[in-house]
Amino acid sequence: MPPSSDTRPPSARDVACTAAYVAVEEAAKQTYLRALKVLPPDLKEALVRARANETDPGARSFLDIMLENVAVAERDDNLVCQDTGTVVFWLEVGEDCPLNLARVSAAVKKGVERATLEHPLRPNAVHPVTRKNTGTNTGRYLPAMHYESVAGHASLPVDALKLHCLPKGSGSENMSFLRMFVPADGVRAVKRFVLECIVEAGPKPCPPTVVGVGLGGTADLCAALAKKAVLRPLGTRSDDPAVAALEDELLAAANELGIGPMGLGGRTTALAVNIEWAHTHITQNPVSVNLQCWAARRASAVVTPAGEVTYGF
Repeated sequence: MPPSSDTRPPSARDVACTAAYVAVEEAAKQTYLRALKVLPPDLKEALVRARANETDPGARSFLDIMLENVAVAERDDNLVCQDTGTVVFWLEVGEDCPLNLARVSAAVKKGVERATLEHPLRPNAVHPVTRKNTGTNTGRYLPAMHYESVAGHASLPVDALKLHCLPKGSGSENMSFLRMFVPADGVRAVKRFVLECIVEAGPKPCPPTVVGVGLGGTADLCAALAKKAVLRPLGTRSDDPAVAALEDELLAAANELGIGPMGLGGRTTALAVNIEWAHTHITQNPVSVNLQCWAARRASAVVTPAGEVTYGF
């Protein structure tokens, strides 16, 4: 949920960061557009590997179409998919970042509005009761924004901000699940639940999917972690050995289900199973699953207090 509005006069430090807020707005616009048009290299490589390993002729044909779709979108500067999604941002905030997060939220929202109106993009954001469309892919609590304070790392200076844009198409986002297990259910119940979710989803999320799993925490944290998991580059593994082993086991099992590309059979049902976890209460073990379609769209940008922007995935 975005930070509450800050009505206090801007500080001298905040005024000095004015260029950064302009840059955040532009970065939000560009990451949204980039995510919709250019797929990450790791995703394209995963599709190529899946095509090479697939034994079902029909599945190979669908993977060929997917790869051609990606190439045509990049060549023509066009969208990979017509569903421009519900826009989600995961923001990493360096521990010394001087930016006001209320102003960051406003800038991100403005950037999404600009992308929608200037491109233009299909508007998807509607009132949940009246179904009236805002026309901007923004609205109350949209785009969804998650903030995480970090110590800084190789791709994020300690005084900078990193935006991860994740457009979630409806077909995959509708296939979201949460189950509150108790410790007595054991890890076996977790495995069974994740696989049952993939089976229940079937062709609806446009497989082969990236399976994001949130494990532990609370119900709301667990769901957010599942969403964060689909942002992780394909081919990476959890830094926790037990969780990494579970990722490998679930991916192998998912690809034995026979659902295949677009749900029409084959050995490629999932491109990855990524798990993000949190410690949890002694009497519970929440598990959430968030599926991402074969066009696992994402883009990122690092913004410094001086307004410098570096784009990536």
